[in-house]
Amino acid sequence: MKVLDELRDLVEDAIKGSTVFEKSKVLTPDYIPKNLPHREKQIKELSINFREILSNPGSTSVRVVISGKTGTGKTVTTKKFGELFSEIAKEKGLRVVYTHINCHRQRTLYLMLVEIANQLNLQIPNRGLSSQETFKLIYDYLEKRNIQLIITLDEFDYFVSTSPVEDIYFLVRIYDELNALVKRIHYIFILRELTSLASLDKSIKDHVIKNVIEFPPYTSEELYDILMDRIVNEKAFREGAVLEETVRFISDIYGIDKGGSGNARLALETLELAGKIADTEGSLLVTIDHAKKANSKINPELSIILDTIRDLDLHQLLVVKAIMNLHKKEGDDFFSMGKVEEEYNIVAKDLGEIPRKHTQVFEYIRKLKLMGLITARQSGKGMRGRTTLISLSVPISEELDNLINNEIRDRLLQQKNY
Repeated sequence: MKVLDELRDLVEDAIKGSTVFEKSKVLTPDYIPKNLPHREKQIKELSINFREILSNPGSTSVRVVISGKTGTGKTVTTKKFGELFSEIAKEKGLRVVYTHINCHRQRTLYLMLVEIANQLNLQIPNRGLSSQETFKLIYDYLEKRNIQLIITLDEFDYFVSTSPVEDIYFLVRIYDELNALVKRIHYIFILRELTSLASLDKSIKDHVIKNVIEFPPYTSEELYDILMDRIVNEKAFREGAVLEETVRFISDIYGIDKGGSGNARLALETLELAGKIADTEGSLLVTIDHAKKANSKINPELSIILDTIRDLDLHQLLVVKAIMNLHKKEGDDFFSMGKVEEEYNIVAKDLGEIPRKHTQVFEYIRKLKLMGLITARQSGKGMRGRTTLISLSVPISEELDNLINNEIRDRLLQQKNY
């Protein structure tokens, strides 16, 4: 069974092989890091909203709405806040329990209540209890043990869009209607858009939207800090395994100020996948090329971006061709505007085309950046003055090379036949 032996050797070699990772788990979405760069303001706002639970427990039921797009740190921030707040309460002799419910996983009111009970270590009888009966068990449990409970309902917009209005009403209003003297239940509602509550009855909506904390998409610099925190402080990788320019590249791809989504989760996934690709290729370093390959697998918009190549005019294609040529010649990923323009002039003349003037080339670069086909950033240390550095957002593969060459050939033929 030679084939089987070879496969076994392949698996064993991969297991025993070198790796760029030290603790890859710190890059996963469920990991809660020690630091949350650029979410200090939101943590402070949460603390101010909930501090009355510690200063005057039982006096009020707190409600906070957290709003922000996917990957803006809503889940990890609330979990970190819950962890820290419970610790501080304990030091003050108070029992505060934080529960985090994902409304997409616990899709019904009953499943949510069962999950809350589970996180409280409260046994629910097997006989089929109604939601009301389950809620009563939870309430009595809190009363007997003098517990303040913070319930975070993550992806609450999903629950709003799929549940009967009476279930939403029950979840949000029933506790208030108990007229309990001591308030023990508090809510954090996590939403992607506040407008998702627009369909709710005004009495429910006004009850939910009390204190809104916004989570804006991350900028490139903020993503850079987040990635570096996981690399350096959380030791996701072996020391020196990730090149600084790789982190910059990923940050620029996703930074909201660079035309990206501002999604930290995708940036972390891209970094992790880039590391796995480096391992697969036997590289001891995670390079920009690994990040590009990872981005091409993760970024759902990339196939759309590649499709846009077919809509480029001849001289836009020649600019892309010039960047690819420079990469092949010099092995670098980022090039100055001047160098790209110089190479573009050579490519154009070789094909019998009159190169466009500087202003027009600059406009091509701007359009290609808006389309997501190239990444541009300012030069840093080691370069005289400040200049714009340009790189392709996609890996330079044989397929891309063929696609660009074919499109250029078609445009030239069209010109000839015109």
